[in-house]
Amino acid sequence: MIKLSAFKAFTNRLEQQDSLMPVLFVGHGSPMNGIEDTEFSDRWAAMAKEIPVPKAVLVVSAHWYGRGTKITAMDFPSTIHDFGGFPQALFDVQYPAPGSPTLARETASLVKSTDIELDHDWGLDHGTWTVVRHMYPLANVPILQLSINYAKGPEYHYQLAKELYELRRKGVLIIGSGNMVHNLRLAAWHRLNDPFGYDWALNINERFKAMILDGDHKALINYRTLGADVQLAIPTPEHYLPLIYTLGLKGSKDDITFFNDKTVGGSLSMTSVKFG
Repeated sequence: MIKLSAFKAFTNRLEQQDSLMPVLFVGHGSPMNGIEDTEFSDRWAAMAKEIPVPKAVLVVSAHWYGRGTKITAMDFPSTIHDFGGFPQALFDVQYPAPGSPTLARETASLVKSTDIELDHDWGLDHGTWTVVRHMYPLANVPILQLSINYAKGPEYHYQLAKELYELRRKGVLIIGSGNMVHNLRLAAWHRLNDPFGYDWALNINERFKAMILDGDHKALINYRTLGADVQLAIPTPEHYLPLIYTLGLKGSKDDITFFNDKTVGGSLSMTSVKFG
């Protein structure tokens, strides 16, 4: 638990820093990655040691997909167990990181294209806490979530993300948490720990990576035009749109690094990207 004195110190607005915080897109995969030491969760922990310690973390999670655009604005967000059929140990997890109403208001003020609602009900869903509890196990970094408006298309989310760029200058780590390829209907459930992918999943994952490296954001935004493979890879958009946010936050001089670049269960890509 974060010390109260440290939490009170964060109530002031963040100042600009000399360097930009990186941006991460994380393939979060199964909720079990939240409590198991897998090659994926181990890499999340290692990543936190490789990048600067953030002043706060803002996560765009696939699992907060609803009406409007909202940001968590409570002092201490709850831990949401938004899944079923998993061991009790997963439901017992509590991640007691603080939030930051001050940063929530500051973030909302940056966005001019839409109104961001300050939310006091949501908390941290498993797209967030299963990742960040490995990165910051002491729960001593403020964590906020930004919702995804299901009524808007990829271009809207890309442009909204650009308005959040200033947060990178203020030491905020922004994470998009989803999966580039996410088709649970076609998943081989008995092989979720087995790093293999169907041909269509591997093919579109490689195409996505090539487009990211080439800076072809237009094609990634208009992903529905990319053919039959993408129809299988992205039957619904909520796990793909967090990638679009991270593309919108990318700077012109950011390096691009892929990690956890594997497909599991045939139809679930864990491929993740660091910008910066």
